[in-house]
Amino acid sequence: MDISTIKANFISRVKANGWKRWLRFGIVSLLFFLWVAWLGNWAVAPWWLLLFDIYITGYIPFTWWKRAKSKVVRTVMSWVDAIVYALVLVYFIFAFIGQNYQIPSSSLEKTLLTGDYLWVNKMIYGPRVPMTPVNFPLVHNTMPVIGGDSYADWPQFEYHRLKGWRSVEQGDIVVFNFPAGDTVATRFEESPQYWDLLVEEFGREHIASHPEIFGKIKYRPVDRRQHFVKRCVGLPGQRLRIVDDVIYTDGQAMAQPQHVQFSYFCTSSQPLTEEVLHNLEIAPKDVQAVNYGPEDRAAIAQIMPTAANASVFYVMPLTEDAADSLIDMGYIDEMVKTSSMFRTSGADMHLFPAGLADEWTLGNYGGDEGLLIPAKGLTINLNRENWLIYQRCIRNYEGHSNSYLGADDKVYIDGQVADTYTFAMDYYFMMGDNRDYSQDSRFWGFVPEDHIVGSPMFVIASLDVDRGLFSGGLRWNRFFIDANPDK
Repeated sequence: MDISTIKANFISRVKANGWKRWLRFGIVSLLFFLWVAWLGNWAVAPWWLLLFDIYITGYIPFTWWKRAKSKVVRTVMSWVDAIVYALVLVYFIFAFIGQNYQIPSSSLEKTLLTGDYLWVNKMIYGPRVPMTPVNFPLVHNTMPVIGGDSYADWPQFEYHRLKGWRSVEQGDIVVFNFPAGDTVATRFEESPQYWDLLVEEFGREHIASHPEIFGKIKYRPVDRRQHFVKRCVGLPGQRLRIVDDVIYTDGQAMAQPQHVQFSYFCTSSQPLTEEVLHNLEIAPKDVQAVNYGPEDRAAIAQIMPTAANASVFYVMPLTEDAADSLIDMGYIDEMVKTSSMFRTSGADMHLFPAGLADEWTLGNYGGDEGLLIPAKGLTINLNRENWLIYQRCIRNYEGHSNSYLGADDKVYIDGQVADTYTFAMDYYFMMGDNRDYSQDSRFWGFVPEDHIVGSPMFVIASLDVDRGLFSGGLRWNRFFIDANPDK
């Protein structure tokens, strides 16, 4: 076929389109180039030629099935065509605009409840360009039913965030990928026992040699790690410490969130009913009943006089309003924070950073000076203490895997002795509002900026996991409420 024939064929294909087809193509082209400009990567622009062929020239026979003689083929392929278009649309919406997420745990109760389904705005901080671009859009990292990864390991793109409305602010509720979830034992991936804790308890060799217990050992790319939702309480460059459950950043006290909860040890003269717990939105699984003998009661009575005659003792998380209501209703006689009754050391709780937080607690954390949260461009001196705090940032998040603390107590970065280190990213300190029942930055450290997903806008729906769907399981009063009421 000579050039003149090719040219004539091209002109014929172009002229065969009516003005409506050209209008649709023009709108799609405008949206495409606006997206490319927002993306900031004009190397993607040549993909416009594919759109030109789909709408105008039709060299690639995407719609071959419309000319098929078989009605079955036309019917089946019309459904396939619609599903593919829908999946592509969902992919772009979920990647660049927003996505729905479920609250799986009680770490943010009562601000957000277990069973809340959230719409998370990814544009607020600027959406991340997908780092693992080839993935099935309706699942996170594992295919339902059939199992296996829902994404391809190749290609992998470097972290890049598009321009958003604003940066993360103190007090924001934030959805992010779990930083310590880079390496996982697949059967424990959604368990509080994340990889570092499993290794500490069982050892790498034992985990690797017992896949029937722990599952496969896998490395997850940043955007395929488990999703967490917490409140940002510390910003890049701030010093954070907690004194008697009050968070201080750079010496300034942070106001407690409206629905902040702490764990209380309570004495009661009558059992708590499920209905009382439901009315106060207290999850039954979070309520622990304890029976003590005479000797223990006598010891507790030194602190809580009502203990001597109490019929039962409870340990449970409560907001200030819920605590007052239980006392007013006569179900609780006396209560004190469990942190005042029972002190658990930082070493026993595996608080971050290991080796420095041994004497810290959940309510008194950060030492006298507080933890300095890393910021992009911030330079620190490298010594043993700073290595214990920032080693994961340096090795795991910023890619200097050949870095370590030598036997001479000198720090080696990329195999070379270094006296200072300058951070390449901003980091954040995240905590749950259910302070004594939240696995957060106090346990596994800072959240890098490339792990930030977005901020929840509103609750789409809310299901009470402790009740049936038709017996109070639908929490209608939470549908479409603000998911970040303290902002």
